[in-house]
Amino acid sequence: MAQIRIRNVRKDFGAFNAVKSSTFTVEDGEFFMLLGPSGCGKTTTLRMMAGLELPTSGEIYIGGEEVGMKRASERDIAFVFQMFALYPHMNVRKNISYPLVSQGMRKAEVTSRVAEVAKILRIENILDKPVGGLSGGDRQRVALGRAIVRNPKAFLMDEPLGALDAEFREHMAEELRALHDRMGATTVYVTHDQLEAMQMGDKIVVMNHGVVEQFGKPQQIYDWPATKFVAQFIGSPPMNFLEFEGSIGAGGDQISLSGNVVKVPVSRDEGFGKLALGVRPEHIRFKDDSAYRGRVAAVEYLGTTQIVTIETAHGEIKARTPSNQSARVEELIGLDFDSRNLTIFDSATGNALVSEASEGVLRRG
Repeated sequence: MAQIRIRNVRKDFGAFNAVKSSTFTVEDGEFFMLLGPSGCGKTTTLRMMAGLELPTSGEIYIGGEEVGMKRASERDIAFVFQMFALYPHMNVRKNISYPLVSQGMRKAEVTSRVAEVAKILRIENILDKPVGGLSGGDRQRVALGRAIVRNPKAFLMDEPLGALDAEFREHMAEELRALHDRMGATTVYVTHDQLEAMQMGDKIVVMNHGVVEQFGKPQQIYDWPATKFVAQFIGSPPMNFLEFEGSIGAGGDQISLSGNVVKVPVSRDEGFGKLALGVRPEHIRFKDDSAYRGRVAAVEYLGTTQIVTIETAHGEIKARTPSNQSARVEELIGLDFDSRNLTIFDSATGNALVSEASEGVLRRG
């Protein structure tokens, strides 16, 4: 397996700039997620790693070797697509063994490799079945088997679970992560599903409009988003924003909302301007004696928790609270924010005002 380094990689299609100077590193053995909405550049980035697209500029290293201008066949990687791309006229065994047979490997070695992969994927019982009659999950396992059997330096996966239904997709995500852990493989995985990325990934790159917005561990990205886009894209419901005009206090650690001081962790004093206080729904508490108040607009019951929509002087917010906590539509309630989990954003640029808690997280420049 191998480390993958992307350095200032750019991709243009004519006048359209699909990827804008991306830089990040996938460490050896990591399960690495490329996350973002459709059209953000994540699949183009993956295809450049694979050699299916050549970068307009920049460098791509796999295992310490610069491969940016090499063909896919020269990179020793395995690519797994969303659509399984199996050979329908072959059974499972022949589909898995095909890459080895095409390389001229000895029959005994092919048989041994296929048996080993089938055991890892737990598909020994379907090796001699035609692929046409298999379920979606089994077909995906066969596609993975065909990639694994080559023992490549890295696995590149483009939404491989996207064609499965929601329940089975979650099950296969758990299996895929467990498979990765057993093999210790370097894996780069493209998805638009933030829950899938948080569940499976060791590290996540969040992309938008061809730009790497943030790069870090799932908890870093969730707790300390570098931009308003990341804060809105990660989390369900997403982070709330309370818009206000003013400045961070002289000590660099407090703001004023309707005359009420709220302490926030920021690293420096900021001038006056349009700012946004970001707070996750689970970090909002109801407090009877709080001077900062809002009116309940809706209550959504979710079993053990509820989502309460509240109208405030600085915008609508959503709070996630225990379902046994009283909240009635039209009720005026006091609000309290967990000061350890607040982020201030510059509304003009969308960038977070850097806090010490997020030190070390790569952010948009």
